[in-house]
Amino acid sequence: MTVMSNTYIENTAPRFSEEEISAATKAFLQYDTDQQLNLLTVMPIDEAVGVLQHCALGQVQFLIEELDLQGHDKRARLYAHHLGLIHSEAETTGGYLTTGVLEHVKQRIGWIVTLALLGIVSGLIIAQYEDTLSQLVLLAVYMPVIAAAGGNTGTQAATLVIRALATGELRKRQWLEVLWKESRVAVCLAAAVALVMVGRILVFGDVNSAGGFDINLIAMAIAVALFIQVTVSTTLGGVLPIIARVFKLDPAVLVSPVLASIVDISGMWIYFTVVNHFLGLS
Repeated sequence: MTVMSNTYIENTAPRFSEEEISAATKAFLQYDTDQQLNLLTVMPIDEAVGVLQHCALGQVQFLIEELDLQGHDKRARLYAHHLGLIHSEAETTGGYLTTGVLEHVKQRIGWIVTLALLGIVSGLIIAQYEDTLSQLVLLAVYMPVIAAAGGNTGTQAATLVIRALATGELRKRQWLEVLWKESRVAVCLAAAVALVMVGRILVFGDVNSAGGFDINLIAMAIAVALFIQVTVSTTLGGVLPIIARVFKLDPAVLVSPVLASIVDISGMWIYFTVVNHFLGLS
């Protein structure tokens, strides 16, 4: 691997020998950009992919985008697909601004509509625990906190992993390392958020709104629910982009809405289950 950057594309062993690819790469890099683009339009795909695997990621992305702009879009998509820069040959290689509005809509609308319908489940869970809310209205105040904390930490983890995947720092096969790291980060974040929430309830909580229950017990119940939710959400946010990659889906389009829906549904279920257990509500 060589040239200008510490980020490179993973070699996938083309049918050409390493010596042939190395010689071809040295010759390729001696040409100017126009000549390199011309070569990429006529070179055998395997040889071109082998050469590009030995180039800096930024240079490869530039060459592929230029090929696309010059009308060699099929070959550009093929190179990007073989190099792992896109996960389906149907995906656009263009940037955010160069991709048309309808193309953006087409990429997103299926997941958005499906997950919007799935959001009904969250409402059904809340309806199921209506009696719990009627016994202790204070619980309703902290429902948004559960959803928001889980969503924030999960999205944060997902964003970091998506960036690592996009730059080539992380590979799908490293999912176990991601799971282990994010689970430890999740526990630390969850503990911090839970402690802050306990302090918030004990210092600023109104005893009169506790409905006859021990305010300390309420604080503990909410903190435990929050701890579980943040731990699950952060860990899931770390591995969900890799799961998307495994199924050849675009993590940037898929992960955030899917994570938000899962967090909403799991958050409400975790919250009411834990609170009912601690406070003995029906």
